[in-house]
Amino acid sequence: MQLGINLGYWGAGMDADNLAVAKEADRLGYSVCWAAEAYGSDGPTVLAWVAAQTERIDIGSAIMQIPARQPTMTAMTAATLDSLSGGRFRLGLGVSGPQVSEGWYGVKFDKPLARTREYVDIVRKAMSRERVSYEGDHWTLPLPGGPGKPLKLTVHPERERIPLYIAAIGPKNLEQTGEIADGALLIFPAAEHLEETAVRHLRAGREKAGLTMEGFDVVPTVPIAVGEDVRGLADFFRPYTALYVGGMGSRKQNFYNQLAQRMGYEKEAGEIQDKYLSGDKEGAAAAVPHQLIDSTTLLGSVDRIADRMRAYAAAGVTTLTLSPAGFTLDERLAALRAGTEALERAGLA
Repeated sequence: MQLGINLGYWGAGMDADNLAVAKEADRLGYSVCWAAEAYGSDGPTVLAWVAAQTERIDIGSAIMQIPARQPTMTAMTAATLDSLSGGRFRLGLGVSGPQVSEGWYGVKFDKPLARTREYVDIVRKAMSRERVSYEGDHWTLPLPGGPGKPLKLTVHPERERIPLYIAAIGPKNLEQTGEIADGALLIFPAAEHLEETAVRHLRAGREKAGLTMEGFDVVPTVPIAVGEDVRGLADFFRPYTALYVGGMGSRKQNFYNQLAQRMGYEKEAGEIQDKYLSGDKEGAAAAVPHQLIDSTTLLGSVDRIADRMRAYAAAGVTTLTLSPAGFTLDERLAALRAGTEALERAGLA
């Protein structure tokens, strides 16, 4: 099992610290550095900046928003980043959610599976430097009846096939991801529930495509914090968990809330959402069960974290992406180093 890091969103006042984290991860031999985007910093600019100041670590978008770009523009960006980084780019895609897709990008959040499939088809075609001609329900290239003609990418990516990942949570999305992608980006992964909530659906998609899980990258993101007070460390992540389970989406359409329910927290997920959407964010955070936080993070001593890493590896994780937590840069760097030490103690390095 390999380790990655996730820098999250840029522009939160920790940009210099994030670069230091990326550089240390590069020095320690982490395999990939992911950066996110929603409606603040864009991913590709951040990744180009990180790539220019690192040497070995891959850079990955987790995620580039599908509603934000035409698929051919995404192919152009991917090819450029792969070329500039010397073949270190991984393309992570996702449809976002209805609030961001419709509120920020003005793109209707409908038929997300079909849109993702067509998008990936076009991106792959463009990145392989074929002439792009496509007729789908969501995209048609070139536009009919006009002067447009099939074009091909003029930039040569460093590699013939840039790895393509999809952020997936729901069973149908996970199955399609297994079918059409090279890897899956997961969030709030509990090792003991990973087979039922994710891996079996990915496996079904691979089988549909006539493939196995061999070579498919299962990539959950988990916060990591080191210390002896596990409950105290867990409390640090209460607002984060409450935000996603309670407020990331509408009452009817919150993918993270649905995931928590599938892990057995039906009642608790409903209470967290009720409190969060009513404006009681502190109450929502207090309602998050300790076990939900503990099972979806890496908390405690290096030995305890090593045990959890073994469980993730046994559950099918191939790249464990860490989000090092701390109030200071030194604390975040210490968490990063603890990750590599734990991986070695677990016998997984």
